[in-house]
Amino acid sequence: MLYHPDKHRDPELKAQAERLFNLVHQAYEVLSDPQTRAIYDIYGRRGLEMEGWEVVERKRTPAEIREEFERLQREREERRLQQRTNPKGTISVGIDATDLFDRYDEEYEDVPGSSFPQIEINKMHISQSIEAPLTATDTAILSGNLSTQNGNGGGSINFALRRVTSAKGWGELEFGAGDLQGPLFGLKIFRNLTPKCFITTNCALQFSSRGIRPGLTTVLARHLDKNTMGYLQWRWGIQSAMNTSIVRDTKTSHFTVALQLGIPHSFMMVSYQHKFQDEDQTRVKGSLKAGFFGTIVEYGAERKISRHSILGATVSVGVPQGVSLKIKLNRASQTYFFPVHLTDQLLPSAVFYATVGPLVMYFAMHRLIIKPYLRAQKERELEKQRESTASDILQKKQEAEAAVRLMQESVRRIIEAEEARMGLIVVNAWYGKFVNDNSRKNEKVKVIDVTVPLQCLVKDSKLILTESSKAGLPGFYDPCVGEEKSLKVLYQFRGVLHQVMSADNEALRIPKQSHRIDADG
Repeated sequence: MLYHPDKHRDPELKAQAERLFNLVHQAYEVLSDPQTRAIYDIYGRRGLEMEGWEVVERKRTPAEIREEFERLQREREERRLQQRTNPKGTISVGIDATDLFDRYDEEYEDVPGSSFPQIEINKMHISQSIEAPLTATDTAILSGNLSTQNGNGGGSINFALRRVTSAKGWGELEFGAGDLQGPLFGLKIFRNLTPKCFITTNCALQFSSRGIRPGLTTVLARHLDKNTMGYLQWRWGIQSAMNTSIVRDTKTSHFTVALQLGIPHSFMMVSYQHKFQDEDQTRVKGSLKAGFFGTIVEYGAERKISRHSILGATVSVGVPQGVSLKIKLNRASQTYFFPVHLTDQLLPSAVFYATVGPLVMYFAMHRLIIKPYLRAQKERELEKQRESTASDILQKKQEAEAAVRLMQESVRRIIEAEEARMGLIVVNAWYGKFVNDNSRKNEKVKVIDVTVPLQCLVKDSKLILTESSKAGLPGFYDPCVGEEKSLKVLYQFRGVLHQVMSADNEALRIPKQSHRIDADG
């Protein structure tokens, strides 16, 4: 009714009203018809504008349209699987830094550079794997690894073919070869026994100069409750062992207890990890492991430093292993691991520097490198988003300004009615990103005046806004694309000033007693 052309006599206002009225009429035609509404819900405006309807027929029911859409989605997913290789890799670099703490007191003049600690890389490991979906049920996997320690090492390459046999299980056949070991043949089977229980079996035959070395590993797992899993593992072969463990994973914690009896290693292990509910996904963890090899205590933390990267550090203190610092960086599906061996003895100085050093380096890097980089990256993304939507935002701005001009007469009548009953009158309203007082120059760009549109929505001395972005309201537009926005309203009710600020997607209902401005303030 507000945009009806017959309600406006001024030629310019009449033309603007006609354009906005056509948009409302088009939306009504689409949403009032079940078929077109189903098409719009699935494909958006591009689906309605599609010539000839190459994808679906217009005569189909909404349910048939949705089924057709799901079928097309499955086909697109299969094509995406064929193109995806899903690469996974690990790079591990072992560092020997024991010379920092376990040095001889005497200095040998004939040894060049003896006054400086010697830090060496004593071992490295690199592994990589890729997947190639062959069909909807078959996947080929190619992997390889290289390892070296103190100048000696070797590598291997493996090829596996995995087939999903049913919704309950899959099987995998593996072939491998290396320069240190002979050919390898393996078979892995996964099977869901019940909805809460599954089993995994891995059989392998390793050929070497000493003959054939068979191996068998079986894992039986069961859901004990919604967040708890129990595992029972039996391994027979070169290092036979039986291991049982319970893992409890919740939204805020991860707890594991394990017991292993085997040759040559038997141990008991308890670990706990606390998950903080922050945007950086910070985690603090600690574990105790004791067995025939000695006792190891580990503690550490990890944190998300960018959209696809997680950085973690763990201090390991044990007897007779000594003190080590393990730094790990996960970048998408790649893992970079740097174990640093500090000392073979339990030296308090090594424990102190292994604990404090990474914290100091992290906070320095976060403040000087990571934070500025993320800020610059976000600005670049926002700039690209603004450039791509500039024409659309300009059109929305023009439509909003036209809507405000068309609202003037209705708003005048609403204000007169509200004044007569001492009702709700919007004194001032702003929408956008609010800045501090030192940046008034940017406030015009970040915030728009929405006093008239809000007053137009007042009915019977009430204003009710739902949980959705305010940018879609009549007379509104998005003044800062990609940034957090708020709505600030200064209004008068029963002759008393009220003020409220709500987030963009927050529901708002006024008037409220809690919005009242204290007269003494």
